Amino acid sequence: MARALWKGAISFGLVHIPVEMHTAVREHDLDLSMLDKRDFSPVGFKRYNKGNGKEVSWENIVKGYEYQDGEYVVLSEEDLRQANVKATQTIDILAFVDSGEVPLIYYETPYYLAPGRGGDKVYALLRETLRKAGRIAIATVVIRVRQHLCALVAAGDSIIMNTLRYAEEIQDAEDLKLPASGMKAAGISDKELKMALSLVEGMSEPWAPEQYRDTYREDVLALVKKKIKARQTKTITMPSKEDAKAPAGNVIDLVALLKQSLGAKGGKAASAKEDEEEAAPPLSPRRSRQSAPPESRARRARTGSAPAEKERRHK
Repeated sequence: MARALWKGAISFGLVHIPVEMHTAVREHDLDLSMLDKRDFSPVGFKRYNKGNGKEVSWENIVKGYEYQDGEYVVLSEEDLRQANVKATQTIDILAFVDSGEVPLIYYETPYYLAPGRGGDKVYALLRETLRKAGRIAIATVVIRVRQHLCALVAAGDSIIMNTLRYAEEIQDAEDLKLPASGMKAAGISDKELKMALSLVEGMSEPWAPEQYRDTYREDVLALVKKKIKARQTKTITMPSKEDAKAPAGNVIDLVALLKQSLGAKGGKAASAKEDEEEAAPPLSPRRSRQSAPPESRARRARTGSAPAEKERRHK
């Protein structure tokens, strides 16, 4: 594994566990460069002195805190370390909580913690304690120049440290226009809920993360290869004139849509009872016969509509 991002210790009561922090994720973002569209030259950025406009090299750059307009206190790396030596070298456990009590919105970035020299036994002790207790440890740690709240979680043979957001960083959702709580208040019928539950049941399967891939990234890279093969390396594709248009109305027959989904997915969902599969009357009176679901048209073909029966009698 790559070089450790951070070295220190977990403070667990009077016990100190030497650990090294390693990244737990590997990003696969598309590495796109910025180009000048006039000649396709790469666009670069310079660090420059705003006083004289000259470029500044890294060795001449220091960090400073602006305590008033145009006035700074210069802070070196040693200053930042000495401000609180313990905080910069220790993952300090504050409490143990049930993992279910921490909402997912608080979780930020995961890191692996590996035992440092001589720390195998105490590392394993904390790991097994977390597992047996069914708890996660809430701690604080300073990474670079920021103190993070974090959660220590036993996962397999490792301890994962996941940085957490502070409560004041979480935006309140009360300003959003959200549907009312409860089925009745949201206008959801029992039939709609039953069919939705059938769809969920039919699509349920064991968690297998390896089957999911960033297909959009693969599609973009395939397009890149196609352009290279066609020698269109410097051709700019303009926006299409035929943009997809949203449906004119916002009246939705949920039961019909759920029924189509059940038929498409198959599996357990396809074995739902016939009375649950009957489509509800369309909510929009302007809905045409052609817009009915395929299942509804097939049912009319079998049973015959009233106009069709009248036509046969006339003949």
